[in-house]
Formats: sequence, C-alpha cells, structure tokens
Amino acid sequence: MANEKSRVILRGVNDQTLRDRVRECMEFCDWRSLVAVGSTVVVKPNLCTAVPEKWEMSNTDPRICHVLCELLLERAAKVYVVESDGLRQTAWEAFEVSGYNKLREIGVELVNLTEAEQVEVNVPPAGKVRLPKLMMQGHTFITLPVLKTHALTYFTGSIKNQWGCVPQYDRILLHQYLNPMLAELHGIFKPQISIMDGIIAMEGRGPANGKPRRMDLILAGRDSVAVDATGMRLASLEVERCKHVLLTAEKGLGTWRDAEITIDGDFAAHAAHFEPAILDRAIAAMDYMSRYRWFVKYMLEKNFVFYPVRAVVQMLRRVGVVEGG
Repeated sequence: MANEKSRVILRGVNDQTLRDRVRECMEFCDWRSLVAVGSTVVVKPNLCTAVPEKWEMSNTDPRICHVLCELLLERAAKVYVVESDGLRQTAWEAFEVSGYNKLREIGVELVNLTEAEQVEVNVPPAGKVRLPKLMMQGHTFITLPVLKTHALTYFTGSIKNQWGCVPQYDRILLHQYLNPMLAELHGIFKPQISIMDGIIAMEGRGPANGKPRRMDLILAGRDSVAVDATGMRLASLEVERCKHVLLTAEKGLGTWRDAEITIDGDFAAHAAHFEPAILDRAIAAMDYMSRYRWFVKYMLEKNFVFYPVRAVVQMLRRVGVVEGG
C-alpha cells in the first residue's frame, strides 16, 4: 500500500445505467482475479433496519446487490448474501422489507448469521467473540455499505458495515470496544471489494434516523479504507474524525490519505456538504449504559420502555436540552 496508490472508482448512476455501472465497478476491481470458477462468494449489504419508511435511505439498494450477484454467478458456484439480527428486527425481516427475498429467484442464498454456525475468535480488545463460521472459511468477501453519517462513529461505510457480521443480536453490548474492534474485524474478515451505495445516502443523525440525501452515485475499490475516506470527502466530512478508519489504516490494511488515493471519476461533480451526526448527551449516555447487560435487556430491548423514553428525548432535542457532548 505504501508504494502504490489505492484506486477508487466513482460513477453517477440512474435507473437506466445502474447495471452497467455496477459491472464497470467490478471490472475496475478486476473481480475475476478474486472469484475463481466454482468458488463461493459472501456478500454483506448494510441492512440496519426493517422499518418500511426508513429502509430506502438506511439500507443498501437491492438493485445493486441483484446486479452484483448476477455477475458473480457467471463464475461462482455459490453466492451468499448475509446479515445478522439486531435489537429490533431479525435479518429475515430486514431482507423482506428491503426486497432482498427476490435474490432467491436467481439462486442466491440468504443467510441469517445469528442463526448460522459460529466459532469463537479472539477479537481484541473485547476478547473471545463468537463469529460466523461462514465468514471464517476464506471465501471471497464483498461488502456493500451505504454512504451515511453515524452518531457514534462519525461515518458508517465499508469498515463499519462489518459490525453486522457479529452475529449476536445484542452486539450493542460490545460498543465500548467499537472502534478498535472494527479495525480488528476488518483484518479478520478481509473484504476484497467494497461497493458503496450513494444513490440515497444519509446525513445528520445516522445510521437510521438521519435525513435522506440523494447522491445518485456508487463508488468502489479493493481498499475499503480508501473507499470510506473518499466517501467522507465527497460528503465534506473530516476523515481524521473517523477513529475506526484511522485505526484500520494504522494496522496496514488500507490508506485514508488523499495523496495516496487515485480517483477514477468526476469528484467535483458529485461533491456535497453533509450535515454531520451529532453525538448529543442522550446518545452518549445510551452508548455508555449499553455496556451493561441489564440496561440493554430491560431498557433498550423492551419496546414499551424504549419508545416512550425516545419520545421524551426527541422532545428535549427540539428545545435544545440534550444537544452537545
């Protein structure tokens, strides 16, 4: 990485050109050198919500995944599209509401990693963590993040998308280790290609409660750190504020510096100014308390507790009581 610039492709898309653009991104990444004939490929979209009115701006556009899987199946014997359960929805619900069930029609297998076979792996600084065996078997791994801001990690992209590969539904308990764990997970899972969905991005209180921002673009590369850094710069966000991206680069797993990245595409034509996510007092307090199992179990998991409290917090936000770190 130090002697050769990382390459990122950036392309505008619309309904007519999406198929060609996804294929162009894969050709740019020389995908055939990574996908042997008869091999297995694991694809991880970002499916962080099953709320019908939020999925389109929060989750990876299913059309990107569909085109990608069609292309992969020209060489691969098996393609798995994977996601884990969350606190408020199962992976199956997220697949359904986002239109991913149609992938079965072309021979793709959808996998709920929370229900799949798991192995115990040492993931510093958290220690022993159970991870999906499927993700540990050396298959080609392609990550499909969404270009979004994030209240806790500043930005969520290729590297943050792998948090959804941790199969425990209450992985929020591990948030106290979030940034260093993300860097470790990147080294464990080793995504070979990242295709970032910027068709409908998100600004503000991401990753699920922000504002939709139509960008009509996708970007891709074999260096996930470079893809994330480019996505942030497109949104006028400061890469230096995204700890997990910097930590991943420090491990020698990619580069974030502008001078070390070559962009194929019209950056200026797609550049925008995003509203960053605010880590307010309410989010900071919830993040701190989420290290306690009793808080997660009896406060965050219980809808009859969580939603009334959230309504009060939203009211306090409107009058400026909880803003600020």
